[in-house]
Amino acid sequence: MTRLAPAAHGARLALFIGAAAVVGACGSQSPLVQPAGDHLAAGTWGGDSSAVIVGDSSAHVVIGCTYGDMIGRVPLDSTGRFAASGSYLLRAFPVAMLPTMPAQFAGHVSAGSLVLTVTVNDTVAHSTTVRGPVTSVFGRTPNTVVCPI
Repeated sequence: MTRLAPAAHGARLALFIGAAAVVGACGSQSPLVQPAGDHLAAGTWGGDSSAVIVGDSSAHVVIGCTYGDMIGRVPLDSTGRFAASGSYLLRAFPVAMLPTMPAQFAGHVSAGSLVLTVTVNDTVAHSTTVRGPVTSVFGRTPNTVVCPI
């Protein structure tokens, strides 16, 4: 297994939190509501111990001291529900223990809130691990936990 140095992973987490804070600070003073559309809105979705950073071609998810990525733009159905494939790292702290594992991300969006559950095929422990559900709000700065070193 490949291990990342704690300093390298700590730097990545600090960069992620800093970027989320900048994106959150750039928002307007109006209520935070997801723009209408048929895909998960690009930007920062923040919650307690959770964050979702949505870009044009992927989304990065943090739940507690674990993280993963959804592949591609995330389509919403007519009721705001979604399902996406990706990968997830369950053993991220105190050092990242690879490999990432196949994961399914499912949830729904309503009135600017995103409820997300991640189901991970834990290929190391030969089991299924579920993270969530967690709730994040569009435009809110994530309130992530400090993970042990």
